[in-house]
Amino acid sequence: MEYTHHYSSPLGDITLASDGEALTGLWFNGQKYFGETLGREYEQRKLSVFELTNQWLDSYFSGKAPGFTPPLVMKTTPFRRAVWEILLAIPYGKTMTYGEIADRIAKQRGLQHMSAQAVGGAVGHNAISLIIPCHRVIGANGSLTGYAGGIDKKRKLLIMEKADMSAFSIPVKETASGGKSGNQQCL
Repeated sequence: MEYTHHYSSPLGDITLASDGEALTGLWFNGQKYFGETLGREYEQRKLSVFELTNQWLDSYFSGKAPGFTPPLVMKTTPFRRAVWEILLAIPYGKTMTYGEIADRIAKQRGLQHMSAQAVGGAVGHNAISLIIPCHRVIGANGSLTGYAGGIDKKRKLLIMEKADMSAFSIPVKETASGGKSGNQQCL
């Protein structure tokens, strides 16, 4: 049986999932891939892992780096697990590019090259947002791209962590004429 719990954050409601012992999911409600690893049958229940995760989230949203990580179970593929473990090592308030993660995975696997796009897919499907900090991953050019919770949330999370935002930009969306603009909007 799986269990869920809800948390109200300053950036919107969050749903947590657990197998009864460890955290298996954490999503902003409505984000892309919401509940992707959650089975069809689950119930809301108070669990010690949810209480611990609430403490983590309270600390995080008060602008402090939580000094612990709740117990996690990553229900995913070996490749995604390797990417998510690298994400767990990105320090609070710091960032890493998709390419840097791809280089680390390539070295771990004895490969000459790993696709940054493959890493992007793994980052995008992160089922335990915030705690596995996929919002700390940026494009090679400093672009704040690719956050399932939305670019605005990603920007707010990095600002809350006091990350140096001076080199970051937000990709400009489609123009009024329907064309794409390659320009970046600086923060």
